[in-house]
Amino acid sequence: MEAPPIAAAVGTLRLATAGSVDDGKSTLVGRLLHDSKSVLTDQLDAVRAASAARGQDTPDLALLTDGLRAEREQGITIDVAYRYFATARRRFILADTPGHVQYTRNMVTGASTADLAVVLVDARKGVVEQTRRHAAIAALLRIPRVTLAVNKMDLVDYAEPVFAAIAEEFTAYATGLGVPEVTVIPLSALAGDNVVVRSALMDWYGGPTLVEHLETVPAGHDDGSPTGGRFPVQYVIRDGEARHYAGQVAAGALSVGDAVTVLPSGRTTTVEAIDALGTCTRTARTGQSVTLRLADELDVARGDLIAPVADAPTPVREIGATVCHLHERPLRAGDRVLVKHTTRTVRAVVQEIASRLGLDDLSHEPDPGELVANDIGGIVLRTAEPLALDPYEESRRTGSFLLIDPGDGTTLTACMASGAGEGGGPVRRPDGGW
Repeated sequence: MEAPPIAAAVGTLRLATAGSVDDGKSTLVGRLLHDSKSVLTDQLDAVRAASAARGQDTPDLALLTDGLRAEREQGITIDVAYRYFATARRRFILADTPGHVQYTRNMVTGASTADLAVVLVDARKGVVEQTRRHAAIAALLRIPRVTLAVNKMDLVDYAEPVFAAIAEEFTAYATGLGVPEVTVIPLSALAGDNVVVRSALMDWYGGPTLVEHLETVPAGHDDGSPTGGRFPVQYVIRDGEARHYAGQVAAGALSVGDAVTVLPSGRTTTVEAIDALGTCTRTARTGQSVTLRLADELDVARGDLIAPVADAPTPVREIGATVCHLHERPLRAGDRVLVKHTTRTVRAVVQEIASRLGLDDLSHEPDPGELVANDIGGIVLRTAEPLALDPYEESRRTGSFLLIDPGDGTTLTACMASGAGEGGGPVRRPDGGW
């Protein structure tokens, strides 16, 4: 069947879903796929057969999303899976992230590129610790919009006071975290109320359905970012005497004739030519994979950053960052790590575990000694070589980096760089964070 036309002006929306165990997230994602006609007939037949084998009269839509055998057997989501679906107005890329606290770290991966996060709560339970954790991660990752889906309203008799209390509590909490836009929608993923079709059982609710909301919110996070052009060099191509530098524009734009600097060396030149898929172009923008040719012969290698002279970040060796620790092994002061920033990897040491975020009251515990798996906190690093980072609030791509175990290459911690203070050092906020 031919796909319905998509309104090009709206753009593709990247969203991530999160929720505690048994909040109905897999059912909601299954409902979105089913009601948007994004499920193949044989997939739906398999779900019907599996549901019947379990003694269920209706298809269990959660089976459309829980792909791993362990997920189906345990009834929980473990893996991050990307789902693609479309309505008549827009295309969507959905990162279906786990809800169990053990797999919270996976949400960081799935939500790191999202324009919007959908956080589910069970209307019977309200806002729980894992809900607050998901909201904190969304704020940490600077996701500009968070939508709270108050699910299972059918199990509380579609009561408006129950919804209103949850909406008030969550909105106050998310606003305190600095989330710029919060939307709350009452729904029942199992019955389909307010997912795609408006519910007649909640006539007291005058807002959009979930799909109506997703179809109309702006897409794209870095549009309008104050950060100038950023081009991490991925590969150096030699063509006779000429050198071309291949990579993807991480932020902003670069044009032929721009005066640029190569970091961390600080040498300057101009952009002589830009090639995109074999075609010469005047300008390369965020997300485009291109090759650059510079006017002067400079020593440029993988991991260097090309940026406008007028708006280049200052390379630093002392870095303050807000982090989410991902590994079972705790992170402690004195640990030696590798820092992976865009295409550059350097050695570093953890100088300080400055703070840990308390999810209940958003307090910052100073000097906690260590961060364990799923902890959110502030750290200070000292790198062996300077890194050209932007504050994460200005650029998600060039303001983020990973800590890696130098022994076995395991990813330890996801990090978001703070702004630089006088002398290029990290800035500590009054609350003890970064």
